[in-house]
Amino acid sequence: MAVPELAPRRTFGGVVAVWVAAAVIGVAIGLFVPEDDRAAWLTLGLGFSLVLAFAVQLSAGRSQGFIRRVALSILGALLALGVISVAFGLAALVPG
Repeated sequence: MAVPELAPRRTFGGVVAVWVAAAVIGVAIGLFVPEDDRAAWLTLGLGFSLVLAFAVQLSAGRSQGFIRRVALSILGALLALGVISVAFGLAALVPG
């Protein structure tokens, strides 16, 4: 007989942690990688965010909502990297 958890742990912190990591990765790529290579590195950053999302959610030890939490993590990471890449793209258009 399975014993239900009395107070399940919050899992949204792991989702937000992946978003923050993706934002930090995006800014680091924008600052340290030449403009010609940024698209490839941003793709690698998203791949790293995927692996990180799986690792964080697996370490939480909860099976309920696993796919939803991983999907939210990756969607947020995609949006964060997308906004950062648009910002660096617009900054590259500015002459000077």
